[in-house]
Amino acid sequence: MSKDKTSSITLTRPDDWHLHVRDGAALQTVVPHTAAQFGRAIIMPNLKPPVTSAAQALEYKARILAATPTGTEFEPLMTLYLTDNLPPDEIQRAKEAGVVALKLYPAGATTNSDAGVSDLRKTYATLEAMQREGLPLLVHGEVTSPDIDLFDREAVFIDQQLIPLRRDFPGLKIVMEHITTREAAQYVASADSFTAATVTAHHLLYNRNAIFMGGIRPHYYCLPVLKRETHRQALIQAVTSGSAKFFLGTDSAPHPAHLKEHATGCAGCYTAHAAMELYAEAFDASGALDKLEAFAAFNGPAFYGLPRNTGSITLQRQSWTPPESFAFGDAELKPLRSGEALPWRLV
Repeated sequence: MSKDKTSSITLTRPDDWHLHVRDGAALQTVVPHTAAQFGRAIIMPNLKPPVTSAAQALEYKARILAATPTGTEFEPLMTLYLTDNLPPDEIQRAKEAGVVALKLYPAGATTNSDAGVSDLRKTYATLEAMQREGLPLLVHGEVTSPDIDLFDREAVFIDQQLIPLRRDFPGLKIVMEHITTREAAQYVASADSFTAATVTAHHLLYNRNAIFMGGIRPHYYCLPVLKRETHRQALIQAVTSGSAKFFLGTDSAPHPAHLKEHATGCAGCYTAHAAMELYAEAFDASGALDKLEAFAAFNGPAFYGLPRNTGSITLQRQSWTPPESFAFGDAELKPLRSGEALPWRLV
């Protein structure tokens, strides 16, 4: 990586290892935002109905590619949605179809997770097939029990679910997605080489105060929810430590603005419009711009056993203001930091 603190940084073309693009007309808005910056992105399978077969994954991939601007080199990496009933024999078909991972949503944990896993033991035969085929498990790491405080659900998940899972499947690659706590950062940092984590830009930039500044700010509401400043600092320390176990996953999650601003607003921050700019801001604020390239472009491919991208992107230290909103089918999509100046810009 070449860097000049005052003006610009050039990085190997990065990847997004955790992305939501939805389906239908929404693809026309959100896919080009990601394809402009990233060589590849792991696509989440929580559509309605969820993507639970290799055939469905290939059909979804074709729809995403159809929404990718002509001349842009972008590869959607497809996943399947793990359910209580996903048959083990689907895993080999998935592997042959190029599916790269399966996603575990505890039932009821987040958007479109009602088909999620009710009891991990019901999935053990399928997890054994994944371990055998070398397909990673991507984990939304929160318990959903109503008696567990919202801010404690990630730490409790590690103790109650992840540690036993890791013990029962020592050869299964597991990515703890969008980690938000010091406990998760410490667990992943001290775990073996089969365990990794993605970290979002918004969890690096903001603590939970951001949701309540001057009133409820629904566009800062996501799951797992933003946490205390001590946890944000622990995430910054993790991603700037040089550890290869942490890599970029935006968890960019588009929702129609009227559903975000609803009495029961849905969870998710849309960041794909300025993903690398937001990460650069977080790393720059920590004096660690020199650590951004490995986090964004090297660590993820190494964990997934894929080559690094060829080509590069350049970010300039230049103030610009994202639009207030984007068209989103028949609705509006309001990105994080809409109408607010950002200090870095993709050239």
